[in-house]
Amino acid sequence: MSYSQKNTDTLATITEALSQQTVDRLKQLLPHLSTSEKPTRKAEIIALIEQHLQGKKLQSLWQQLDSLQQAAVAEVVHSKDSQFDAGRFQAKYGALPNFGSRSSYGTQQTTSPLGLFLYGYVMPLELKQRLQKLVPPPISMKLKSSKDIPPTIEQRWQEFNYDTRKRIQRVQQIPLEQGLRERSAPQELLAVLRLIDAGKVSVSEKTRLPSAATLKALTPLLEGSDYYTDIQKKDNPPAYQEIGSLRAFGWAMLVQAGGLAELSGKKLKLTKAGQKALRYAPEQTLKTLWKKWLKTKILDEFRRINAIKGQTGKGQRSMTAVGGRREAIAGALGDCLVNQWVEVDEFFRYMQGSDYEFEITRNPWNLYLCDPQYGSLGYEGFHDWSMLQGRYVLCLLFEYAATLGMVDVAYISPVGARDDYDDNWGVDDLEFLSRYDGLIYFRLTPLGAYCLNLEADYTPAPLEIRPVLRVLPNREIVAVSDSLTAADVLALEIYAQKVSDAVWRLDLTTLLKAVAEGRSVEELAEFLKARSSEPLPQTVEQFLADVQWRSGSLKDVGTGRIIECSDPALAALIANDSRTKKYCFLAGESRLVVPVASETKFRNALQKLGYSLPKLS
Repeated sequence: MSYSQKNTDTLATITEALSQQTVDRLKQLLPHLSTSEKPTRKAEIIALIEQHLQGKKLQSLWQQLDSLQQAAVAEVVHSKDSQFDAGRFQAKYGALPNFGSRSSYGTQQTTSPLGLFLYGYVMPLELKQRLQKLVPPPISMKLKSSKDIPPTIEQRWQEFNYDTRKRIQRVQQIPLEQGLRERSAPQELLAVLRLIDAGKVSVSEKTRLPSAATLKALTPLLEGSDYYTDIQKKDNPPAYQEIGSLRAFGWAMLVQAGGLAELSGKKLKLTKAGQKALRYAPEQTLKTLWKKWLKTKILDEFRRINAIKGQTGKGQRSMTAVGGRREAIAGALGDCLVNQWVEVDEFFRYMQGSDYEFEITRNPWNLYLCDPQYGSLGYEGFHDWSMLQGRYVLCLLFEYAATLGMVDVAYISPVGARDDYDDNWGVDDLEFLSRYDGLIYFRLTPLGAYCLNLEADYTPAPLEIRPVLRVLPNREIVAVSDSLTAADVLALEIYAQKVSDAVWRLDLTTLLKAVAEGRSVEELAEFLKARSSEPLPQTVEQFLADVQWRSGSLKDVGTGRIIECSDPALAALIANDSRTKKYCFLAGESRLVVPVASETKFRNALQKLGYSLPKLS
């Protein structure tokens, strides 16, 4: 059952609450009172109940409640409003309190003592005030986490056997893939910015969404590629659900929302902030990107849940503001322990049971699966928290927080990963509700704690020491253990040429290319030392030092405009005059170079010198 749409009624007095009940309902409350009186008229019953809802009699009624019922009363008494939130309560305590019994038609047959405190899930303000000193605060919500996660996850599904005409339960252990994002995100950020600077990132002028060609160009820059590949196509022909890009898409949106890139024609170009980001510590830029993403309106992440229709047109008017949703999730993220894995369903439970509430839409009737009428999500039980709020959480974590390196992720294919939508109409052909359904665990990183302002400073985590390589004097790197991970292989392929299945060779051209793409020689040296049981050979140390010197010998100081002067004398005059020399420098006998950032000041100073530079048409 869904409880996302709250009852907004309030009751001021106990008399008002009791007066709204039927006589039969009021009579069901009488057995819970410590009295032998059996009044029959409504006014008399109300008066008798009111006598018991004060002083010691009220305390006695409170003590009659079982622990779960007392918890329900405590939650309302110490909440901001006076309504019992059943969904939140069930998430926190794992069950609902006993309100009484109902018939098969849903009518109330008996009422428990809890009915004296809550009337239609609402507590009268008068009663709430009386209980505030009597009822202790409810227990605080705790988020469960663990240091380690299992290597596989059990996946269950049913198949229909046409021979026996019965359904067969299938069980399979699915390996969990891990995306360790903290060390990868800074390098990916620099690579994405360089691709933009090269003019190879196109987005829609209207929606700002990246083109298919852009996603294809971005994906090879990502460490280990994107989470999912075209292998899904081969496994699910002919009409499969495309998973598509996650990190590549996320980067394209983040740099725009963060002011690092802006639209110029149909392509993105770096802003001044984007150019500076190429030279500054990436962790500060990543923190800024997260901060700005919390407030951006460039995209409603829920639009990425393609299977849920009705988000545009009339339905768009009932969608809630994205800022409030993101703030709620960011607040819950801040309660996670650093370097501790959290199961996403546990995170859902924690958010529901805590104060991190948010809605996706004010009218779920506008949203639907497959068909606007039969597939509407407005029906009771067809828009549960995990389907709407939960899918939004998965998207924000998987596509944005993980992309920024704030969380590590553990995931499987989204196909069949979640079954919470199976009872909805028309979903037989849906292999997954969202491309994010495969996210199973996440882990807040130290970088994430820094981005969330949980830590004032950030120091990149050192590499794990694991002797799986041997570095030879001839610059060959040999794998000496079967425990070489996919991440290790990827790192080697970035910096070195592959000679065979277990041998790589440090190559000047390959290493210089890696440095040009944002990698560092220090990072390679740190990696080799952490993966080798012996000190690096002197020849390798010297080679790395030489590459370090070569890569630091040249420096990109920005873009400039080349000005051709009529003769060397004029060029020398402008380059040395006190009014213009701060904004230009000689480049040969008759040419000047003016940095783009100084162009306006150069033109103004040039006019004071008695010259004018025509603008390019």
